[in-house]
Amino acid sequence: MSGPDAYVMLLSSLPHHGALTRTKQTPLSRLRLNARLKVLAPEDAEALGLVEDLLSWELVQKLGSDAEVVRRAKQTMARLDSPFLKEILRQRLELRTMVAALRRRRRGLPAPRSGEIWGFGRWTNHIAHNWGDSAFGLARVFPWAREADRLIKEDDAYGFERLILEEVWRDLGRAGEGHTFDFEAVVVYVLRWNVVERWTAYNEATAKERFVGLVEAGMSQAGDLFGEAANG
Repeated sequence: MSGPDAYVMLLSSLPHHGALTRTKQTPLSRLRLNARLKVLAPEDAEALGLVEDLLSWELVQKLGSDAEVVRRAKQTMARLDSPFLKEILRQRLELRTMVAALRRRRRGLPAPRSGEIWGFGRWTNHIAHNWGDSAFGLARVFPWAREADRLIKEDDAYGFERLILEEVWRDLGRAGEGHTFDFEAVVVYVLRWNVVERWTAYNEATAKERFVGLVEAGMSQAGDLFGEAANG
């Protein structure tokens, strides 16, 4: 079976995602998910792979700095034809840029210098020019930012990661509105599966240990923009 009917069958076969923070495990294993995704058209499978690769934590291990991550992001966006996928990536990378700024400021570092490549999207200059504001002057754009700032100042790693993942979850839900049995719905499902995987791997003790370790190490250059708390 191929074409739209294949996507209807695929999505009908996938177990429902429950509420994120009440979820104890992914609705199916990645092995089984990958097996079901084999019905994707080659061009759709390639596009989904590009999106997942860009959003993966493993990318940090391949690239040496946030500037290289930003360059990869631009290259990926240029390869994608779908406005839907580009918007998904733009939202996620701009969220990660906010998280990067919060982490940077938490370590007592100054605002990024003019011309420094450290984040992605429309708000990098605005953030740098509003470094002293708890939400970088973007509270209306990112309503969660002031709460995230409070949590990171209190070293509440678990609360911080939960807040960010819940925001990613909501963004994906909004993106999926109006998409039920098409490729876009598949993308939302897979990206939400990734968020569930990260959430179910967390617990308060390990979150605190990871947070302290990152702060004490000063974090790698690439650790801010693509840090774990921003991954979904």
